[in-house]
Amino acid sequence: MPGAGVFVTTVVAGGIALLKPFTVASRPFLRDTVFYMVAVFLTFTMLYFRRITLAGALSYLGLYIFYVLTVVICTWIHRRQRGEGLSTAGSGQPEHVSDPEDEESPSSSIHSREYEEEYRPLLPSEEGTLQILTKSVNPLDRRKWRRKSCYWRFLKVFKMPVEFVMLLTVPVVDPDQEDHNWKRPLNCLHLITSPLVCILTLKSGAYGLYKIQGVFPVWGLGLLIGAFLAAIVFCTTKNEEPPKYHCVFTFLGFLVSALWINTVATEVVNVLQTLGVVFQLSNTVLGLTLLAWGNSIGDTFSDLTMARHGYPRMAFSACFGGIIFNMLVGVGLGCLLQMTSGQLVIKLELDGLLVWILAGALGLSLVFSFILVPAQCFQLGQGYGVCLLLYYLAFLTVALLTEFKVIRLTTL
Repeated sequence: MPGAGVFVTTVVAGGIALLKPFTVASRPFLRDTVFYMVAVFLTFTMLYFRRITLAGALSYLGLYIFYVLTVVICTWIHRRQRGEGLSTAGSGQPEHVSDPEDEESPSSSIHSREYEEEYRPLLPSEEGTLQILTKSVNPLDRRKWRRKSCYWRFLKVFKMPVEFVMLLTVPVVDPDQEDHNWKRPLNCLHLITSPLVCILTLKSGAYGLYKIQGVFPVWGLGLLIGAFLAAIVFCTTKNEEPPKYHCVFTFLGFLVSALWINTVATEVVNVLQTLGVVFQLSNTVLGLTLLAWGNSIGDTFSDLTMARHGYPRMAFSACFGGIIFNMLVGVGLGCLLQMTSGQLVIKLELDGLLVWILAGALGLSLVFSFILVPAQCFQLGQGYGVCLLLYYLAFLTVALLTEFKVIRLTTL
């Protein structure tokens, strides 16, 4: 956890500053940094006593709830002072965000519109149920395929199987579309496939093998219930008009997406742990390098993509807000779940002084940003990004040299 925290708050945050210099929002930055430092201090306390009690686990969760309430109240007060009420603030954000795959030159955009006009049907026709389903699960746009380069097509071939599975299992509600992305046959199919994904991916598929009274499998029960609900929805809705309860598919899509992400992340971590066993690396070194980088893949790509699209403030805030969630909720909730088995005190086995170096480096990086950012009048540029990257390289060098006994520190 500290390894990923150091990586995100230095490498990812520094990469955002290098990619898109910007002015950080002062109050949210100071608020997030202070809460993060309190969370690190709480972790220091747990490491010092080498155990996590029920009160400690509840302290993690309580601190995160207090953090969320603080964010909500401060945002409400700030908007009320500016006279915006509940409207969304858009300061410092671009007018539009474009998909990099859809970025085209003006000439290609004109040709694209001409192509669509040329092949648009003269008389409007209603698509049948089978046509809607076939079109909905097809991840390939033939018109885009003809316009794109060979490199894009090569990558698209590898992405298509994954995109097909996502289309088949994850319902998407898009309020920007006139029909909110209502696809009647596909959404009915989602009621069958989504529960199956939830059952087969929860706890690495442990519930998928469970049988009710040793006879009927759980996945079979989920399949029957999903088919029953799909039949009801199919018989009571129309292809052209979304039902009033279409918003329920939003929560189903969120749940399935979270389980897919958890499944992929678990497999990535397992592969990295296998590499650690092959190369005979300790758990601390794994947490410092491979596991930290693997756990931060999602944050790295999402935050840098947001910054590249013109949202550096949002990306920079995610560097702190996301890690606060991982530390407080991940540790607190994980410990509470482990305590449900009857073990009310979880003992921590520290792997030498490197654990203290990890936690200390995370706290020091936060103090570094807490002092340097206000000193620059909250103007973050390439100098700040370079400093963070150099800090991470120095920390990584000291930690690895300490682990391999090149640098010997006095025992605490």
